[in-house]
This record gives sequence, C-alpha cells and structure tokens, in this order.
Amino acid sequence: MTPPRTQQIPVVVLAGFLGSGKTTLLNHLLRNRAGTRIGVVVNDFGAIEIDAMTVSGQVGSTVSLGNGCLCCAVDASELDTFLETLTRPSARLDVIVIEASGLAEPQELVRMLLASDNPHILYGGLVEVVDAAEFEATRQRHPELDRHIAVADLVVLNKTDRVGEEERERLRATVAELSGPAAVISAVHGRIDPELLFDPALRPDDGEMAGQLSFEDLLRGDDHKAHEGCDDHEGCDGHGHGGRGGGHLHAAYESVEFTSDVPLDPRRFMAFLDSRPEGLYRIKGFVDFGAGDRDNAYALHAVGRFLRFVPRPWARSERRLTQLVMIGAGTDAEALRRGLTACRAEEPAPGGPAEDPAVIERAMWGVLRYVPRNEDADEAPEVPGERREAAAEV
Repeated sequence: MTPPRTQQIPVVVLAGFLGSGKTTLLNHLLRNRAGTRIGVVVNDFGAIEIDAMTVSGQVGSTVSLGNGCLCCAVDASELDTFLETLTRPSARLDVIVIEASGLAEPQELVRMLLASDNPHILYGGLVEVVDAAEFEATRQRHPELDRHIAVADLVVLNKTDRVGEEERERLRATVAELSGPAAVISAVHGRIDPELLFDPALRPDDGEMAGQLSFEDLLRGDDHKAHEGCDDHEGCDGHGHGGRGGGHLHAAYESVEFTSDVPLDPRRFMAFLDSRPEGLYRIKGFVDFGAGDRDNAYALHAVGRFLRFVPRPWARSERRLTQLVMIGAGTDAEALRRGLTACRAEEPAPGGPAEDPAVIERAMWGVLRYVPRNEDADEAPEVPGERREAAAEV
C-alpha cells in the first residue's frame, strides 16, 4: 500500500501503578524493537535500562539509548517541548512511548496529546498494565484503578504466570468488564509483541533489514532465557518462554486482513466502525469510497476509541483497493470480514439512473468528521471514555 504523504509519529501512553510491570514492558519494547526507532519520555531515567552510560536523571535531559532510540526525562509542563524535539526529522524516530509514572494522570496525558498543535504526532493509544497477582490489593490501595482501566484502549494483564488458571480467567473477566470494548491481553514479564502497539520500521537499521517481526527477532539473545526467581519489582525483566502463560507473543492477539476491489459505502462503513466488536484495538490501512471521493484514497488510523481519516490522491497507475488490517484480542475474524464485506457499495444497475450527487456527498459527511483540519488544534478534545475524534463536526 502507498503510505500517506504526511509522516506522523504515533505516541503511545503506557500507564500502570507501581509494580504492575509497565517499565518491564517498556524495556522489553526497547530490547525487541527489530529496527524500529523508539523515543521514550519518562519522569525519571532510573526506569530505563541504559547500558554503559551514567545518567544524572535530571528532568530536561535527553540521552541516546543507542541504535537510533532516544530517551527524554521531563515533567508534564515540558511534554510539548520535548515532543517537538523528538518529532524533528533529524531524530528519525518511528514511534514515541510516554511512560506515565510521575508525569500526569493517564487521562490528562491523553487530553494533552489530543489537544497538541504538533502536526507531527498521532495518538497511538493508552495502554494500561495491570498486575494479575496483586490486582485486588492494588484496587484497594488505588480505587482509581477501575477508572484507569475504563479509559484505556488496551489492557495488559501482566504476571499471569503467578496466578492459577481459574483465578486468571476470573481476573480476565473482571478486567474485561471494567474495560468495556477495549482489548485485554495476558502477558508474562511484560512480554507482548511490539507489533500490537506499532508497525515495524520498513527500512534498514544498523546494517539489518527491519521488516516483518519474527519470533526469533523478539526472543533473540538473552531473551531466550527465562528469568526465574524474578521478584515483584518493576525493574525485573524476564523475557523467556518459561512458566505458565509463556509461548509465542503473537498468540496473544489476532491480526485480520481485508481486501476489496469494490469501493465501500461510507455510511455502511461508518456504521461498522461504530458497532465494531469488543477487543478490536487497532485498524489501519486505506479505504476506497468510490463515488464518495473518486480522487482520493483514505488512510485509516483507529486506536481504541480514536479515529482518523487522511485523504491522499490516488497515484495514476495505482490499483484502487480497500486494504485493511484489524488487530485485537478475542475477536471473530470471519465475523469481521463478513461485516466489512457487507459495507461494499452496490453498483448501479446497467442503464439505471445514477445516484444523486447530493446524496453521495451527504454519505461522506460521517467520514469527513474524522479528517483533521488546521483549525482543529484550537478545539478541545473529547473526554476519554467517549469516542476520541480527530476532527470537528462538519
């Protein structure tokens, strides 16, 4: 597929209470990035494993993590400034991860990102990491945990190797009830497939081609070994297959592809997006709306409740297709494909009357609500928990 013209960097917010394993997950992403250049925003450098380097930990510093990755230690008031630094072309980053501890409430970080006037960032989702072994105790200490789960786009139920199967299923059901439509995946030692959160970089990096992630890439080097005897501290970073809940990282979620050479009806497609099933975390790709806009393909970026369309002109020799990839957990692949197939536009009967152009234009209104415009930066974002729109109403 032809990429959109304007390069935007997804910004993922990683949240979770002390001991949940979010920093372990973050370090896992840095170790298993497979060529993806990651910018990390933290409140304290002590959370990040920086080899062969002494870091003062002062707020306002930026250090190289090697291999093209960068780390900034900031406070909330400086977040916009450092996002501006990380999104400069010279930084050459592919994704930015904000570790929420000590910066701000996750909900406020989401508001800040959606209200940002930085044209180079794209909301990449709110990921809440939950400690399965200490879930009930954490809820008692932090009653706001339920609210954090409710506004998350993806919930990672971590440390599932430390609870029995029956308890694991009970916890998963409880978290799923709290999270509503958000995807819930289980993990051990914070090990999740990076492709769940962001796309791999499609370019060489340090002499290696960074293409489709393989399980060998994810588990190479020291990560082949399970860290047994790991305690509850977040700095513990075991990555192996050992223990309950181990196994291939990709097995924790499903990736469903859909291709159509028949244009999609905009009203039907928006109805599909409005009613998409629980557990669907990301949708990406391009949509052909046919008569709705014959000049443009529409790049689609959906993460949790956030939705954005970006039109770009069809290339002269480009085949006009709708190509989508849907990523989630516990979804029904065939039901998703059937739902999208039902969105295909009906061709006018040969010799029959052409559809009224005014009707076609109105059908596109639902799509155009989610096309960003320059003046949108001045508008207040929607409250997390409701649909996070990328554009004002038409």
